[in-house]
Amino acid sequence: MIRLQGRIASRMSAVGLCALAPLLSAASPVRLPAEPGGQIAFTTPSNNIGCTYTPAGGTTTYQPRDGGPELICERVEPGYVTVILGPKGAVRRIDNPGEQGCCSLGNVLAYGQTWRAGPFECVSRKTGLTCRRTDGRGFALSRAKIATF
Repeated sequence: MIRLQGRIASRMSAVGLCALAPLLSAASPVRLPAEPGGQIAFTTPSNNIGCTYTPAGGTTTYQPRDGGPELICERVEPGYVTVILGPKGAVRRIDNPGEQGCCSLGNVLAYGQTWRAGPFECVSRKTGLTCRRTDGRGFALSRAKIATF
């Protein structure tokens, strides 16, 4: 429950609170189930972007090169691109990484939803997927652009 105090609360109407609902729901992250090895895979509703989160320490079948945690996201169209965000340092971008198997048909991060695990947060919008680490480093992927920051 959200409590508003002071003059702002006295002036907020039911309509005003309803207008805030989409912003408030975006703040509550969705929980996506992990695979048996501990990784979490999800895709956007367009099925053009897919991500895999690997927790710190990796899994029995995959070890991130820096020990993790790690977030790898792949965009399929208009050109295949992989971006990798580790626990520290810059985002790594790999253009045209070759034949890849994107995207998982299991977990879908719906438009307007936020997902969080480890130091990472991703927000899915109709305009694309934006993911960042707690220090602000991250990336934005869409059909129209790829940005790293």
